[in-house]
Amino acid sequence: MAVEISDLQAFLVVARAGGFREGARASGGSASGLSDAVRRLEAQLGVRLFNRTTRSVATTEAGQGLFDRLAPALSEMEAALDVVNGFRERPAGVLKLNVPVSAARLVLPSIVPRFLAAYPDIRLELMIEDSFVDVIAAGCDAGIRYDDRLAQDMIAVPIGPRTQRFAAVASKDYLDRRGRPAHPRDLMQHACIRNRFASGSMPDWEFERDGETVLIDPPAALIVQTGGGVDLAVDCAKAGAGIVTLFEDWLRPHIDSGALEPVLEDWWPEFSGPFLYYPGRRLVPAPLRAFVDFIKTK
Repeated sequence: MAVEISDLQAFLVVARAGGFREGARASGGSASGLSDAVRRLEAQLGVRLFNRTTRSVATTEAGQGLFDRLAPALSEMEAALDVVNGFRERPAGVLKLNVPVSAARLVLPSIVPRFLAAYPDIRLELMIEDSFVDVIAAGCDAGIRYDDRLAQDMIAVPIGPRTQRFAAVASKDYLDRRGRPAHPRDLMQHACIRNRFASGSMPDWEFERDGETVLIDPPAALIVQTGGGVDLAVDCAKAGAGIVTLFEDWLRPHIDSGALEPVLEDWWPEFSGPFLYYPGRRLVPAPLRAFVDFIKTK
C-alpha cells in the first residue's frame, strides 16, 4: 500500500494538536489541507482515524493505535535524515521556535538577522504566542520561556539579557491629575491597565524593595490580552488612561522620550532573563544545534 508520508505527517499534526484548526496553527499550514490529507489516508487505510464533532476531534481506537506506532517511527526517520545533514558544510533545513511576544519584541531582533546571515540554508519559522505549550506537540523544535515555566526534563540555554525588570509607568498628565503613588498599595486608588493571558488568568502586580515583596490586585480601567493587546495598553497609558506595567526594555523608549513617567521605580522587581529550551530526550536537529551554538557564542 503506497501511503504518502506527507499524509502521515498531517495525521500526526492533527492528533497531537487535537484538531484541524489547532494543527494548522501549530504547523503553519491550513485546516483544509490537513483535512484533505487525513481523508486521503482514511480512504487508503479503509478505517476512520478520527471521531469528529462540531466541538472536538479525537482519535478513534484505530487512530490511536496508528499514532502510538507512527510517531516514534517518523521521529526516527527524521533523526536519521538529520544525521546526514550533519555532514553538510553548512546546516540546512527548517528551525521552528515557539516564543512569547516579549521575546519576539525584545530578544530576537538582535539575534535573528545575524543568525540567518550566518546560516543561509536554514529557514526559521516562529510561532509567537504567550500561552505555554508542549513544543513537540506544537510541531516546534524548541521554545523560549522564563525559568519559572520550564519543565524539569528540558535543556535550557540562556538567550538574551540575563536580568530584566518589570516597570510601572503612566503619563505625566495622568499622574498630575490622580497623584503619584508612594507605595504599591496606593495603586488600589488608581486606574490601572491590566494584562490577561489567553487562559483567562490575570496575574497580580508584583513589587519588591529591600527584601519586601508586595502583591497587588489593582482595579482595572482597561484589560487587554497579553501579546497582541500590549501595544494598545501602552498607547492608552501614553494618552492618560492609567498606569501600566510591562518589561522595562519595552517601555524604555517611551520613558526616555518623556511620553511615560516611571511609577514606584524603586519597587520595580528584577528577574532572570529568558531561556531557549528543548527536550533532552531527542537527537538535536542540525538547525537547532546551529542555533544553540550561535547564541552560546554571542
